[in-house]
Amino acid sequence: MMPMRRNKKRARSARLKMQAPKPIGIGHNMGPPFEEAYFSYVWKKAAAEAWKTPDRLIIERRAARAEELGMTYRSYTLEIMERGRHL
Repeated sequence: MMPMRRNKKRARSARLKMQAPKPIGIGHNMGPPFEEAYFSYVWKKAAAEAWKTPDRLIIERRAARAEELGMTYRSYTLEIMERGRHL
């Protein structure tokens, strides 16, 4: 058997991509793909970890600095998380 040329391989792979997707089997609830559910779970867990209450001294320092800047504690903390550094 002769090996396929590159352009024939590309044409064959393009034809395979154009084929209709396979029908989903019985019992599938048509929910989101598993990958999306996993990334959603990881994102929620990371967000909860980011907003976890820090030590009392850190809270006092952030609250004082937020008051100096005329911001709320929550908005100041959000700015720290977005920028990765203190204002």
